[in-house]
Amino acid sequence: MSDVTIYHNTRCGTSKNTLMMIRDAGIEPTIVEYMKDPPSRDTLRELARRMGVPVRGLLREKEPIYAELDLADPKWSDEQLLERIERHPVLLNRPIVVTDRGAALCRPADKVLELLPGASGAWAAS
Repeated sequence: MSDVTIYHNTRCGTSKNTLMMIRDAGIEPTIVEYMKDPPSRDTLRELARRMGVPVRGLLREKEPIYAELDLADPKWSDEQLLERIERHPVLLNRPIVVTDRGAALCRPADKVLELLPGASGAWAAS
């Protein structure tokens, strides 16, 4: 496989498990620690497009700031939502994995197996 990128939060258990599954498949991915280096609006827009979800689908609704900013309100445009994710990267749902087979929110973590050819081992059996 040529390129695998994971948008990773080092404090998230699901993100850590997804990264382990990628490595278990023999792949060392590009790791984007988006909390330290938030993706640009263009990158976020492209992630949503590749995943086949609206921009709103990138949001992590469980974060307290989601409620604080009233992001459930449908009044927010895509640009406004992208700006909020850019300003508050904790709002980005994770982990997002991008491969040449597609892009997906890997929640639960074993969803990453759909993006990795020949994934096997303990992860594939579970």
